[in-house]
Amino acid sequence: MGESAAKVPGPLRVLAGKLLCLPGELRAYRVFRQEFKKFSELPGAADRFQLEWRDRYPCLHDKTAITGFDRHYVFHTAWGARKVAQIKPQSHVDISSSLHFCTLVSAFVPVRFYDYRPVDLCLSDLSCASADLLNLPFDDESIASLSCMHVVEHVGLGRYGDPLDPEGDLKAVAELKRVLAPGGSLLFVVPVSGRPCCMFNAHRIYSYSQVLELFYGLDLVEFSLVPDDPVDGGLVVDAGKALADAQKYGCGCFWFRKPVT
Repeated sequence: MGESAAKVPGPLRVLAGKLLCLPGELRAYRVFRQEFKKFSELPGAADRFQLEWRDRYPCLHDKTAITGFDRHYVFHTAWGARKVAQIKPQSHVDISSSLHFCTLVSAFVPVRFYDYRPVDLCLSDLSCASADLLNLPFDDESIASLSCMHVVEHVGLGRYGDPLDPEGDLKAVAELKRVLAPGGSLLFVVPVSGRPCCMFNAHRIYSYSQVLELFYGLDLVEFSLVPDDPVDGGLVVDAGKALADAQKYGCGCFWFRKPVT
């Protein structure tokens, strides 16, 4: 490589440390150096921008045949946005779901976003505030359109600074059910598998049946699934229990509605 990790600019020192240990990284870095030299010798390479070795920022793993993506977070947010568009609420409340989901949905429905760790985010028709999912700041049965996606599986495990509580997820679900208005919709997403388990301190993985039991008293309008294997589909709409139970870490997307009594 011709230089020690200590000589690499600050943001690259970790990368350089890895390069010193991994032969594959060394090979990729050598190719990077060769391409830098080749590029710098091309006509016009330094006409419009300064091109210096000290400004390098090696990206060594992006030459892929296809564009990869996080299946859970691309598909479940796309599912949620489509459900909100289908429901057509006057406004929507989200509890700690992906910021990508909230910011995009706020383009067509006013969104109030709440998180245990508040976020400084300003956009039209989007308001952000702090809230504890175990004690939501809403009256009983007051929210007509609600989402909480890829959140509850973390509650009580301490990962995000919340108190350790083995029943944190149960208390969170109770709060979601409490504030949901009669006739209101809840979009709920958690990992699903045929083998429910707690992978401390990252998340819990639920069975399909467990989720239905958690939301006893609500009607299941739709269950969609992002399966482990892309061969089984991207977002499988109206998936069944059997497919959910066949997963190790599937993404279960549940649309519940509270009955009008």
